[in-house]
Amino acid sequence: MYCNAERCMKKRNRSSVIMHRKHSSYSKRVALKGSKWVLIAASGIGAMKIVSSQLEEANKSISNTLSMPYDLVNDRVNSAARAARTLSSKGRLYMDDILAKYRNTSGIAKDLPKPSEIIGIPLGYSLSIATGTPPSEPTSPPANQTNKPQKIIKPKIEDQILAKDVSGASSSSEKPSKPLIDEKALKQAEEENKKLKNELTSAQAAVDDATNKSKEVNLVNEDLKQKITSLEAAANEATNKSEGIIQANEDLKEKIASLEEVSAKSTEVGKTNEELRNRINSLAAANEDLKEKIASLEEVSAKSTEVGKTNEELRSRINSLAADSQKTENELRKELLKLQESYKRELDRMRTENEQLKYLVKNSNLKTNTVKKSIIDMYAEVLDTLSDNDQSYNVQDHLPRIVVVGDQSSGKTSVLEMIVRARIFPRGHGEMMTRSPVQVTLGEGNRHTAQFNDEERVYDLSNEQELHELRCSVEKRMKKSLKEGETVSSEVIALTVKGPGLHRMVLVDLPGIISTETRGMAPNTKTVLTDMCNGFMRNPNAIILCVQDGSIDAERSNVTNLVQAHDPKGKRTIFVLTKVDMAEQNMANPTRVKKILEGKLFPMKALGYYAVVTGRGPQEDSIETIRAYEEDFFSRSKLFRSGAMRASQMSTNNLSLAVSDCFWKMVSDSIEQQADNFKAARYNLEAEWRNTFSGIREMDRNDLFEKAKDDILDDIAALHKLTPLEWETLLQENLWDMIHKKVVDEIYLGAAECVSSSHFNTKVDIALKDWTDDKLPQISITVGWETLFKQLEDIMTTKKTDREIGDLFQPLKANVLESVKAQHNWQTNAMKRLSVIQKNALEDTAVTNKMQWDNSISFMERILKERIDVATADLEHCIGPSWTERWTGWRSRSPLESQCVAAKNELEKLLIADEAHGKQLENDELTTVRRNLQTQGVDVPYEIISTVWQKLYKLTFLNRAITSAQQCRKAFYHRSIACNAVECNDVVLFWRATRMLEITSNALRLQIMNTEAQRLEQEVKQYLEDLSRDEENKKKLITGKRVELAEELRRVRSIQDRLDLFIRELNKEQES
Repeated sequence: MYCNAERCMKKRNRSSVIMHRKHSSYSKRVALKGSKWVLIAASGIGAMKIVSSQLEEANKSISNTLSMPYDLVNDRVNSAARAARTLSSKGRLYMDDILAKYRNTSGIAKDLPKPSEIIGIPLGYSLSIATGTPPSEPTSPPANQTNKPQKIIKPKIEDQILAKDVSGASSSSEKPSKPLIDEKALKQAEEENKKLKNELTSAQAAVDDATNKSKEVNLVNEDLKQKITSLEAAANEATNKSEGIIQANEDLKEKIASLEEVSAKSTEVGKTNEELRNRINSLAAANEDLKEKIASLEEVSAKSTEVGKTNEELRSRINSLAADSQKTENELRKELLKLQESYKRELDRMRTENEQLKYLVKNSNLKTNTVKKSIIDMYAEVLDTLSDNDQSYNVQDHLPRIVVVGDQSSGKTSVLEMIVRARIFPRGHGEMMTRSPVQVTLGEGNRHTAQFNDEERVYDLSNEQELHELRCSVEKRMKKSLKEGETVSSEVIALTVKGPGLHRMVLVDLPGIISTETRGMAPNTKTVLTDMCNGFMRNPNAIILCVQDGSIDAERSNVTNLVQAHDPKGKRTIFVLTKVDMAEQNMANPTRVKKILEGKLFPMKALGYYAVVTGRGPQEDSIETIRAYEEDFFSRSKLFRSGAMRASQMSTNNLSLAVSDCFWKMVSDSIEQQADNFKAARYNLEAEWRNTFSGIREMDRNDLFEKAKDDILDDIAALHKLTPLEWETLLQENLWDMIHKKVVDEIYLGAAECVSSSHFNTKVDIALKDWTDDKLPQISITVGWETLFKQLEDIMTTKKTDREIGDLFQPLKANVLESVKAQHNWQTNAMKRLSVIQKNALEDTAVTNKMQWDNSISFMERILKERIDVATADLEHCIGPSWTERWTGWRSRSPLESQCVAAKNELEKLLIADEAHGKQLENDELTTVRRNLQTQGVDVPYEIISTVWQKLYKLTFLNRAITSAQQCRKAFYHRSIACNAVECNDVVLFWRATRMLEITSNALRLQIMNTEAQRLEQEVKQYLEDLSRDEENKKKLITGKRVELAEELRRVRSIQDRLDLFIRELNKEQES
């Protein structure tokens, strides 16, 4: 740029000087030749004025440019050059026009050369012509114009012009004529010529000044060139420094990343500090409390000093008492020894007598009596067995029992308690107390006791405390039987009561029938109660004990209509009128009671009618008190004296005897038929088994459960059959499946962008340490736990079973496995040991031999190939079907897939242009890619471009990594020959991971085989033991037609066997 400006300035000055020379020479010649040339000289003066003014402007612009900025100087120089070129062209055209005017009028002007032909006259010739001095040698052109040819006009042109002028003068002297110019004109021309010389002198001075200024400009240009050179050197130096700054920035970025990680950890430390501060505050508060307590303790200490003195006195007293007690103890020991001696002698005597009695019994052949169950107990066992029988065989309700029905608060429970002779039911005033059926089996016994059929505890009914506990237990069982939202339950509570003088029978106390449902009851309570009573009375062999409240109007009764519907002829109904004492006091017409007891008031019929008194009001009265009150009332009753009641109809004792006789008569009449029904049912079930499960052993649910239990324990024992190699292989594979994303995607890919091996190792070490401290031990324990149960599940499901069992045990095994999984926990101390082992394994970076190095590379290649397959599938899923798939499978790409394809193609160009591109895509690169796609007619959002980039970059990186791994095979001894930036330290990373997998799998295998498998076996045994007592779960887990048929066969056989035994004993009793 500077050279161009200097060249333009020199060209401008040169053009001005040449024009000045040309016009000066012409002016001088015109002055010498005559008046015609005066006009030419004047024109030359005007032109010289124009030239001088242009030179002054150029000089001013040159002087101004020395203090101007570079850009402004460049503009001024270019404008000055353009002006010089314009001026030179205008000057030539102007002089050509002037000379053309005079060539035609004067012969002298015809031979003059055109001004355009003397453009190349050197500066010396022009000045010599103007001043009249001899011409000097032409000056050499400037250095920058040596290559441009210049037209130099020799002095012979002027000689020719002067010769013509002289010859013209001589010829004119020979022929005298009138002079051309007079003297005045000549003087004026000389004056004008002088003026012209003065002006030329000033012009010459101006040209010299311009020349000097041009030299100064050249010097300035030289200085500027030197400055530019220094600036270029400084720019190069700045460029080198900027590269160092860029490298420093990269290092700072890595340090910032590490600082960010440290910052994250510091945040966690800050949270911990907050917790510590809170704890410190709480400890400070506790410290204040301790100070207060210490102050109080100091007060107590002062008091304890006083107490200590008292204690000394007490010690002295205790010592004296201890001495006395020692004496007493010695005396007691002596007495105890005497007693032991006497007891020993007595024991020896009894042994001798026992031996003698054994000898007498053996020799006398005495027969011992075996303890037999009572007949009512046998019958109760049959009923208990039937309570669990399948209703489809319709045999449960055909056995006799006594059903106690009545309205609520009619006294039916009190009647039952009078028969039982104990207050065994919960009590209440005007509210529903009986919420479920209670079956009471009465029998004879030496002691008055009660016992639930599913409990071993025996309640002593003569003990008021145990009697209270029995009532509470009955109430709890009733509440427990209720389902959510229900008021009453159909679940039967079975109870056996024995005592001296009790009549043998089986009674069922049902909840009382209600007329209205009150608040708090379920909406269908009335219907449920009615259906429950109808269900028990529907049995044709059930004896109905209808209880009616005698203290209310008979028309308010609800139960009588129900009883009449099931027993219209009254062949199995016994009517009981309660609260007769209150009826006698309140009733105005005594004949009404007589009609009731004679069966003339109610439309229902009955086998017998009885009147009883079940209490005198207070609930605390005992049964003996109530019985005494009942006997006293009937002995002085007006109704009895008036004949309204017969003596056989009064008292609960007569009622109990009548009910017992009716019950046994019904049993005798119906038991044979019931036994025949069960025989037929058994025959049908056995025939069905033979036809359906021919050749399969009959096993009920309990038998199958025991077999399944043994089978499950055998499966657990099969865990020990696996070899250590098989266990470790399974554990390594499962553990790697859990951690490969962490190792490859986060640790390896996160550190692989480092530019040096030291940075790579540092980043890997930090990541591995944090991971080992935080999650790796827990992940390993989880893998061991899941592997153990997965192997057990595989053994259970793949084990061959015999033809008889099939898949019958699979639900049970699945339930056992799921339950034990939920409650089995790995030992906590094992995690601590495992954490230490894993830390040591991951800190070991020494690959000791070539075999380990090759194995690590093989492992790395295998893992990377797997990740490449996954990454390729992920990218293909994003871009959709390929060309072949689209043509062969008749498929097409969606708009989203088309966008992904376009983004992939454009991003591949970016990766080709910059193979060392980082993982992140900069914002300007995102914008460039999107604009390039828009020029192709595809508008792809930034999100899709970023997604495709992540997938494409990951695939490209993995391909480069596997190539680098293959090159590292030769770099075991010299890492420096590796082509990658991390010097094959990525191979060392995979070696550390491999080593950790081997050590962890070994530790987990030892833990499983030595500890966890045994603990698992104990837990399974305990769960199966608990499950064996849970009949409901057993029914859900061991089910099917085969099981249900076997269960029904077992129940029917049991009932039939018990019925046969009961019938034999009943016949023996009747015969005797």
